[in-house]
Amino acid sequence: MAGAVSLHVPASVVKAHQVGVTTESRWVRWTLTALALAFLVLFLFLPLLAVFVEAFRKGAQVYLASFHDADALAAIKLTLITAGLAVPLNLVFGLSAAWCIGKFSFPGRSLVITLIDLPFAVSPVVSGLIYVLLFGAQGWFGPYLAAHDIKIIFAVPGIVLATIFVTFPFVAR
Repeated sequence: MAGAVSLHVPASVVKAHQVGVTTESRWVRWTLTALALAFLVLFLFLPLLAVFVEAFRKGAQVYLASFHDADALAAIKLTLITAGLAVPLNLVFGLSAAWCIGKFSFPGRSLVITLIDLPFAVSPVVSGLIYVLLFGAQGWFGPYLAAHDIKIIFAVPGIVLATIFVTFPFVAR
């Protein structure tokens, strides 16, 4: 073929690529694997184990009896409602946003990506303050919401909005 460029790649690199061998030594791989597993144990499995130990400290009967408490049932109901609303909304809007930014190039695309990543950059305290400033009694929409007896802050809609705000980037990215 006329004009074709030939690149010389050393045989050792070709063989390493074909076999899937890495260039790091064995002790480096084992050390990094051990560190990753130690991180998982320390930050995931130990806290999870502590939750179960504390939950069953007084026995399974006491644990199961706690489900008859009105506050526990209300908390479980609120969790299920929040997840039942946030997950489908994140699914629809997150997949739509991911498809849009992954498939198309359009003016404002970088702004959309920035807005999707906003929850990673903003503290949860600041985002909560923004919700209070928007939907609170003295907020921008507060008088309108109070006049129409609509509750968002300290109610299910506010919890769902906050959950969607925090979890949306994980779906969209």
